[in-house]
Amino acid sequence: MTRLFALLAALALPVAAQAAAVVPPIPYETRTLANGLKVFWAVDRTTPNVTVQVWYGVGAKDDPQGRSGFAHLFEHLMFKSTRNMPPEFLDRLTEDVGGFNNASTSDDYTEYHEVVPAGHLERLLWAEAERMGSLVVDDANFQSERSVVKEELRQRVLADPYGRLLAWAIPETSFTLHPYRRSAIGSIEDLDAATLDDVRAFHATYYRPDNAALIVVGNFDPARLYAWSEAYFGPLAAPKSPLPRVVAKEPARRGPRTVTAYAPNVPLPAVAVTWLAPNAAHPDAAALDVADAILSSGESSRLFQSLVYDEQVAASIFSDADLRQQPGLFMVGAVLATGKTADQGEAALREQAARLRDGPVSAAELAEAKNELVAQALRDRETIDDRASSIGYALMVEGDAARANDAIARLQAVTAADIQRVARLYLADDRRAVIRYLAEDKRPAGVAAPSPGKPSLPVTARAPAPSSGAVAALAPPEQRTPPPPIGAPIAALLPRPAERTLANGLRVIVARSTELPLVSARLTVRAGGAADTSGKAGLADLTASLLTQGAGGRSATQVAQAIEALGAQIEAGAGWDGSAVSVSVMSDKLKPALGILADVVQRPAFAPEELERLRQRSLDGLQVALQEPASLAGFVTADAVFAGGPYGHVLGGTPTSLMKIGRDDVVALHRAYYRPDNAVLVLAGDIDPEAGFALAQEAFGGWAKPISALPLPPPFPPAAGPRVIAIDLPGAGQAAVTVALPAIPRSDPRYYSGVVANNLLGGGYSSRLNQEVRIKRGLSYGAGSSLDARRFAGPFSASAQTKNESAAEVADLILAEIMRLRSEVAAEPELAARKAVLTGGFGRTVGATSGLAGYLSALALQDIALSEIGRYEASVAAVDPAAVQAFAEAVLDPAKATVVVVGDAKVFAEKLKERFPQLEVIPAASLDLDSPTLR
Repeated sequence: MTRLFALLAALALPVAAQAAAVVPPIPYETRTLANGLKVFWAVDRTTPNVTVQVWYGVGAKDDPQGRSGFAHLFEHLMFKSTRNMPPEFLDRLTEDVGGFNNASTSDDYTEYHEVVPAGHLERLLWAEAERMGSLVVDDANFQSERSVVKEELRQRVLADPYGRLLAWAIPETSFTLHPYRRSAIGSIEDLDAATLDDVRAFHATYYRPDNAALIVVGNFDPARLYAWSEAYFGPLAAPKSPLPRVVAKEPARRGPRTVTAYAPNVPLPAVAVTWLAPNAAHPDAAALDVADAILSSGESSRLFQSLVYDEQVAASIFSDADLRQQPGLFMVGAVLATGKTADQGEAALREQAARLRDGPVSAAELAEAKNELVAQALRDRETIDDRASSIGYALMVEGDAARANDAIARLQAVTAADIQRVARLYLADDRRAVIRYLAEDKRPAGVAAPSPGKPSLPVTARAPAPSSGAVAALAPPEQRTPPPPIGAPIAALLPRPAERTLANGLRVIVARSTELPLVSARLTVRAGGAADTSGKAGLADLTASLLTQGAGGRSATQVAQAIEALGAQIEAGAGWDGSAVSVSVMSDKLKPALGILADVVQRPAFAPEELERLRQRSLDGLQVALQEPASLAGFVTADAVFAGGPYGHVLGGTPTSLMKIGRDDVVALHRAYYRPDNAVLVLAGDIDPEAGFALAQEAFGGWAKPISALPLPPPFPPAAGPRVIAIDLPGAGQAAVTVALPAIPRSDPRYYSGVVANNLLGGGYSSRLNQEVRIKRGLSYGAGSSLDARRFAGPFSASAQTKNESAAEVADLILAEIMRLRSEVAAEPELAARKAVLTGGFGRTVGATSGLAGYLSALALQDIALSEIGRYEASVAAVDPAAVQAFAEAVLDPAKATVVVVGDAKVFAEKLKERFPQLEVIPAASLDLDSPTLR
């Protein structure tokens, strides 16, 4: 492979000639309050928003013995009551004003973050101090959130074919003593064992100012920030008791180890190989990060080229320098291709580890990896919340916030010799741990299944001492301290796109939106899944995906090498109405990136061998998707709602249809639709309009417009009648429930009424569906809805995943909420909050280069004027309660809805049939996704 990379380096754009892009530092300041709380802040006058984050030095490694998943469970409880905030009040302060909130738990930390309009900063500081100082932990909150966490575990771990591998098998095999051995999400058994006293002790032990950092980034006055921090957090006393810390040390491995894990609904075997690695602050960390990029970043990476492309032993690959606060892991892994064995996968992965040990990486590989890491660092500077997260991560995991600003310098200093040295030091073959992951029916007779998520050996995390303080309680309404007043609003500065049409008919749109040296380029053609020929579902998506697999005289590998040498990312695929190729690149490398994009779009090779490779990868991916309840529900819903029509099939194709697609089909679709007068090029980011138009002319001006007319759009028959369908997926860890029906096209004058109605029903945490299904009943990790307005009438759908036993109940709840939307006029305060969710989310979407490029491309694809970007907020605001109800009455009729439930039918079919006597039960093994009847 060394000679191959040398050849690719010679053919690719010269790396040495590229000017190095500069990643601007985060200009933060910091102070520490008397109680030990660290405060960090960075001002950004270009945004109307502010992010507030609080990071606590406690994570899954600190879970008490026998309580795996506890830190994560506690994270959920932090969103309930405080002395002065009733349950879900934080959502009133964030989501209802156009912001959002969320949190995450890792092995080493738990972080809480919000983004809100800048005038709400003081209120969020008050709220975070409330959560730190007076959290209410009562039995009602505890029971509710424990149920939600169990549904999250079922969704992320049990329903995902590879969830058990990632959450349980890898950490339990890789560590023998350290608490990193346990999963952050825990197990059902340990979650059930947790008590109210455990929760209160945990809060008293770890949620204290001297174990936390407050990080604020955005548009604010630093003097006011510091005064507010003192006012709200300063009175919180740090306990005198010392913080318990994990002192366990993972022993060095004394030899190789192999473990085989089994799980239901595993369509393809998987293999992972892990080694113990140093902590994230270790001098060798940067070299391991670069090695990780060389192994698996992009299609020119070593693992992809060897396992996926050349040997075709794997359907997908991964590697990870999983470096943590305490010594972590380095891993490589693969989901194997159809017909390949775990032996083959392990041998291929170990061979690539040996390559790193046995010889230096090439100069081209090293430069490419560094460019990719620099570009990703730039993307991580694009939003205020990403910048704050960079500070928090560096502080909590690496021990010093300043490392957020010198990380690139450390990466740039890595040499080929460093990579070989760390590979020899850490990735020794005799210190490997191999995890083989197979389907349950491969388990040998007599081999018992271990308790899921319960490591068989003890771990040594110290348990928190029982809480001795007063138990906080929600104060009566008249005794609660209200949140501070809202500050003056700051107007958003929306980008102003400019456009020009080239002589060949190509529409070019340029929008300058950032000073960061990043540009997103997106070329869209008006031909998507709706243009698939009969019986050949997936043709448009396969065609788009093949564009990057060889073009302009470059092979597939050379295209990947050329684009990744720039630190750029390229993606291609089809939607229902259009197909797109997108490139994200540093602005100083935009010109060569556009040259590659032009080759990919205009001059694809469509080599037969690449078609076969991509077809097989797509088939392997389908095998996985067909075992995922939510994915399978989506496939079935499209078929059922739009049966026999251009939207009535699987967008990416089926095992049958993909086998029918030949090179002639791909060439014919490309010839018919990929033409400049049927395309739009959008450039968004650090680019002026005139410069963008000039680059577009240079790259695409020679694209000839065909003489032939564009094909006529396909006929759209009336939508199919409603059905109730259960797909029986035996052993599924959860059931996916979907209610769907045809809605409206994007051109419909009721579009914004539909957008607001959908958001009221299922858009966001505080939507009606999520309130009923998750918050009130704990039946799902999340319930929501979507309105997909396309060129022709697209679908409305509402969905949730739940334990199999609750599938019928959840279907009833969804239908009842749709009916309530039709029968009741929404109150103005509720509607105002949901409108704020829409406008706040819109602003954040167009504030990122990729989001802005996608939004402008969607407008152009649907023939909507670009001025819509400036009218969005007013259009949403103009929707009144009567318009929402009128839309629901006219469009969202439950009697016309199709209900699809995918899961273990023996658990829920009887209850579902009681509610829906017309229920059809179809075994997943006999499901025909190519037939309008599904049989």
